[in-house]
Amino acid sequence: MTRIRTAPTATATNGEMSVREAGKKGGDAVRERYGNGFYEQIGRKGGQVTRERHGQSFYETIGQKGGRVVKDKYGADFYEEIGHKGGQKVKELIEQAKKALKESQ
Repeated sequence: MTRIRTAPTATATNGEMSVREAGKKGGDAVRERYGNGFYEQIGRKGGQVTRERHGQSFYETIGQKGGRVVKDKYGADFYEEIGHKGGQKVKELIEQAKKALKESQ
């Protein structure tokens, strides 16, 4: 099991920056220098390397693990609920698009 180190959220009592604040400051500087698309590019590269190293089954495994955790936390009915909400949103967007199309003609 991998442990994730959590950083303090407030400024350290000695007046220095917290790990979170330093990370945000660094991230903001990178975004200013290279643009928002930079994060998309490095994320895509990371995903490609992960796929090359671990293959399709890796994604299936982590997806199943994540699904089990969500099911254990929220119950099986949760998936039905979010599926229904997603379907309703799609229906709403389609209706809006049709209405906009009619109004533009």
